Parts: sequence; structure tokens; C-alpha cells
Amino acid sequence: MSFSICQDFFAARWQARVSLSLLFWRDMLGVATLLNLLVGFLVLIVLAQGLQATWVLVIFFALKPYNLFLLLAVWRSPQRTPLTLLVAGLWFGVMLLL
Repeated sequence: MSFSICQDFFAARWQARVSLSLLFWRDMLGVATLLNLLVGFLVLIVLAQGLQATWVLVIFFALKPYNLFLLLAVWRSPQRTPLTLLVAGLWFGVMLLL
């Protein structure tokens, strides 16, 4: 993935150029949840292998900035509703633990 495509991905979400349903359902609840689950399993595997705590923490915190970005992008969306904001906030809280 080139830098321009990556930059466009983040800019489109930050500037609300994608629909809230795409951002919320696919990006946040779908893709990001799956990524967080995979990283959670990876953390467990690394712990079981006895690697240094530094690596465990690096892996654990790797997706947290992306999760925060998605939360803030949903909050910035002009299409947001109170229910969407509540679910996004709860989702973020759960993803902080994974």
C-alpha cells in the first residue's frame, strides 16, 4: 500500500468523506474488531512463548492509536447519532482491554 493510498484512507475518514455506516459498521465494528482480536491472540502467544514484556506491550498497544482514530472519526461525523456515539465509546473501552 503506497503512502498516498494510506493517507487518503485516513483523510477520508477524518474529513467525513465516507459514510458513517461504512466507517462505523465496516471499519470500526468489522475490520478493527477482527484486527484487535488477532492482536489479542498474538499477545497471548507471545506471553506463552516467554518473550520479554517489552515486546508484549509493543504488540498490545500497536492498534490503540488506530482505535482512537476510528473513535474520533465517528465522533466527528456529521451523521453521528447519540446511539452511534455510545456504541463507539463502549467499543473503544472494550478494545482497550483486548
